[in-house]
Amino acid sequence: MAILTISREFGSGGREIGQAVAALLNYEYIDKQKILSDLKSAGNEWEKWGKDLDEHCPTIWEKHDWSFSGFSALIQSCILNYALKDKVVIMGRGGNFLLKDIPSALRLRIIAPIDKRIERIMVRESVDRETAKWLAEKTDNERACFIRSVYGREWDDLDGYDMVYNTSQLSEEEIIKTIKDNLLKKEQLTPETGTLRIQAEAARIKAGLLTNPKFLIPTLDVYHDGERFILHGIIHSPREHKAVEDEAKRLAKDLPIRCELHYRS
Repeated sequence: MAILTISREFGSGGREIGQAVAALLNYEYIDKQKILSDLKSAGNEWEKWGKDLDEHCPTIWEKHDWSFSGFSALIQSCILNYALKDKVVIMGRGGNFLLKDIPSALRLRIIAPIDKRIERIMVRESVDRETAKWLAEKTDNERACFIRSVYGREWDDLDGYDMVYNTSQLSEEEIIKTIKDNLLKKEQLTPETGTLRIQAEAARIKAGLLTNPKFLIPTLDVYHDGERFILHGIIHSPREHKAVEDEAKRLAKDLPIRCELHYRS
């Protein structure tokens, strides 16, 4: 079992590397367009909101808004579902942090000096140097802020990655070969689908609750304690507690679940 996640600075060549690896090893390539398209299953409005919220630095209001919380939960659920399918390349959106405890996940960071990235962006986007520099800085800032808001981690924290490649020091061909060799080793590992499936189920339940327009849940976490799924968070009233608990049990189906919800005073 093997999963590749790629975080990249804008204009570093990370997207091209991800596409090349996917084509070389016949892995499914999961990018922004693929994920936003999948959000339709939760309702057409989520695809529309996703286009505005994806890799976007949320304002203080957006951080606590129902749509941003729901979108973040849907993104994580989507990534975990793709990881379960095996042999996938997942681009950005914090996949490296979400899959940090999965041995078969190879978590990469692709970087390059700003001057090299500007040159690449100028050619790729057909823009002048000033615009290319603005695009690189703006996109990097937005991505970093999005990751910080969703995962509480710094985008460029090297502890969040297994390998970091600088495309000004190694050619794309060299990087792709090294990635390929490491992924082929990962494919030989015993699949840990049990761990992944538990994470995916927890994410599915959380997304189902946070995208439900009947609820406005300030904080919510869903995790597995080894025996059952635990719903931990803050709600507004005993009536809402009952409604959230009933919906959580419906989403969990036959999975054991316990609610540890507290009232906001």
